[in-house]
Amino acid sequence: MEPVDGHAHVADVSFDGGDLDCGNGLLLLIRRHIDPMRPGQLLEIRSTETSVDEELPAWCRLTGNELVSWTKAGRQRSFLVCKGAFAARAAPTAQLVSPVVIPSSLPPPAPAPRVAPRSIMGIGSWPRPVWMVRAIHERLEGRLAEDEFERTADDGVRMCVEAQVRAGVDVVTDGEQRRDSYANFVGGRLDNCQLIPLTDLLPLTDEPEKLKHEFESLDVPASQVRHPVVYGPLGRSRPIAAHELAFAKTLTDRPVKVAIPGPYTLSRILWLECITTKPYPTRASLADDIVRVLREELHFLLAGGAAIVQLDEPVLTEVVHTAPSAGQRSFMCGALSAKEDQQKELMFASEVINRVVEGLPRERLAVHICRGNWSPDERVALTGDYRPLVLLLRSLNVGTYFLELATPRAGEIEVLKGLPDDRRIGVGVVNQKLERVEAAEELLSRMRRAIGVFGRERVLFNPDCGFGTFADNPVTSARVAEQKLAAMVAAAGRLR
Repeated sequence: MEPVDGHAHVADVSFDGGDLDCGNGLLLLIRRHIDPMRPGQLLEIRSTETSVDEELPAWCRLTGNELVSWTKAGRQRSFLVCKGAFAARAAPTAQLVSPVVIPSSLPPPAPAPRVAPRSIMGIGSWPRPVWMVRAIHERLEGRLAEDEFERTADDGVRMCVEAQVRAGVDVVTDGEQRRDSYANFVGGRLDNCQLIPLTDLLPLTDEPEKLKHEFESLDVPASQVRHPVVYGPLGRSRPIAAHELAFAKTLTDRPVKVAIPGPYTLSRILWLECITTKPYPTRASLADDIVRVLREELHFLLAGGAAIVQLDEPVLTEVVHTAPSAGQRSFMCGALSAKEDQQKELMFASEVINRVVEGLPRERLAVHICRGNWSPDERVALTGDYRPLVLLLRSLNVGTYFLELATPRAGEIEVLKGLPDDRRIGVGVVNQKLERVEAAEELLSRMRRAIGVFGRERVLFNPDCGFGTFADNPVTSARVAEQKLAAMVAAAGRLR
């Protein structure tokens, strides 16, 4: 497209990118402004960087936005971009860096129903209906209003809770129906953080071709995966999951468990060393604010009556079961950042998790660890037992470990004998990746073996991981998920 003398249309939102190029922060600024806009609105991007003449039209073609016109006067350029295809005009909206407000006080824990030994429950996620997945995408793309999305999600949660109650579980979850994934969803909840397509990261890196090649290993096209990017100080002006808990509690009198991403996993997801311009100087400084917002959230979840709050830390197995020195790189569960020495990473994980839970009731706090749950193909997930993680688990000030143990990839349960006697173990007894519903005798054998290792009063029973960790990539169907929980309930009844 050739430049014109002047734009024929007036922009709804405009900003000045100065001399930033697409690989040095301009695309983040574009995303920050264009994401809150409605389809058909116009964004003006002013720039003095010559490379943008070619890079911006390419970005528009890649993302489905339309370059309406552009002008050039000396070094000054002005690009008019329509969000989506050029359409009707609408009122302007803009997004700015939000000030961080830290609460002066946090609510104390409120009573919650007791979770009895040998209780049956899911890990967290549940397959979303097709209409729920569509609503998630429309909300992410700004095509569905917040109130309409919440009403749709409420229906998804009702169906999920009803299925768990039919199966007879002792503890329910809301199935993470409102989330696009178990962890990335925080990009749409935290202040100064936003979700952008993975392909938008490419121009922000020093080695875009290398990263593009690595994206090709993902099971879902990188253009369809939205990743959280931090562009300012993290804040929590609205809940991460407390609103999910509040609604789930209106549907049942059974104890409710809530899963949120743990601080170590979030530090690996939100710290993108491949990006040249960062709002935090180090991953440790970013982790400080992650700890703060998660502590705030934990207080509100416990005050809201959550029976168990589970910190999801699946990336810990990536630390001990991949070897960067051997050229291995894993994007497991969205953790794009590279890691340091194994022992340093484990010490860092122990520190940030214990800082999050410090002073809170240990019996209502848990950590979940698995080996990846983005595909039903067992061959692509990590393999290795818990031996390298036992010391870490012993160091964590949580009351329960929810562990993947049904799959042969997790190794032998006996390596966990050294866990503290005052901690409970949520034992994975069904493999959520398998379409086959495990037979009662198979489940009874696993339950009895766990009791033989840990004792009757210390065990809880669960699937290895969630049934729908990623909205677009559930590992099974809702029908099979319900059948697997019902089989667990029946086996536990025989056990009792």
